Amino acid sequence: MSEPSRPASSPPPHAPSTPPAETLLQCDFDLSTLVVLRHHLERLCQRHGLTDLALYRFIVAVNEITTNAVRYGGGSGHLQLWQASGQLSCRITDRGGGISAPGDQVLAPPDQVGGRGLWLARHNVGRFTLHTGAAGTTITLHAL
Repeated sequence: MSEPSRPASSPPPHAPSTPPAETLLQCDFDLSTLVVLRHHLERLCQRHGLTDLALYRFIVAVNEITTNAVRYGGGSGHLQLWQASGQLSCRITDRGGGISAPGDQVLAPPDQVGGRGLWLARHNVGRFTLHTGAAGTTITLHAL
């Protein structure tokens, strides 16, 4: 399989506009490219200093958010990975209808199917920001 393709369009207008210092990856994704994207992202993060548990946790967080973007955010999304001051950050944007009640503060009960993605992402990164509205959702993750 090949690396993820470059974006055909820019992220939705609700995405925060702060430009990253060093963009390492910028691509659109959908269900058919999630696995390739995850593996490519892991290699990039390793090359830029993430290792061991920090690498695992960051990849889990990004995977949860990209999967949610496909599942609940319109079937596709846009990912941007960058490094600034030695820290890796990733912004995932979708064009879904927004999140009415983000489930990132409380872990879903064990008998509930689903509902853990935002919580897992928030608890596996150093900083987590969420912007949501009718035009979609943007989540930014900063590695530990």
